[in-house]
Amino acid sequence: MLHSEKIDETDLKILRILQKDAKKTTKEIAEILNLTSSPVYERIKKLEKQKLIKKYVAILDKKKLNIPITVICMVSLRYHNEGFIDKFEKQIKELKEVQECYHMAGKVDFFLKINMESLDNYHEFVRTKLSRIENIGVLESYFVLKEIMSSTEYCI
Repeated sequence: MLHSEKIDETDLKILRILQKDAKKTTKEIAEILNLTSSPVYERIKKLEKQKLIKKYVAILDKKKLNIPITVICMVSLRYHNEGFIDKFEKQIKELKEVQECYHMAGKVDFFLKINMESLDNYHEFVRTKLSRIENIGVLESYFVLKEIMSSTEYCI
């Protein structure tokens, strides 16, 4: 199943509700599930303790925050031993502009998602920060023209 401890259909329903709106109160969730608040509260606490719920976040509007440019950056390293990979991962975590980073199998080593104010800002970021990371062999940038869909929800 999802976790070593038993997760039942009610737990899954709670997780689905919270994925859509983490601000829903225990009382609102209980009403949706036709339960009382107390067992729903206990289930949510159990799910948090099990780390099935890692944290609660606010999803911000990047356009209103003036960071409308989404860049997908593919990075290939020159050398692939453990020390070089660990060093790259440590350095990339220090760049606040990088929203997501994945170590990949295939032609590229790392997939980065970056949101910026403008192409000029991205150019400056690459020139003054990203390109200064040692061991980058190839860096390819792809600019999102239109976001078709974006979700933080898992299909459970």
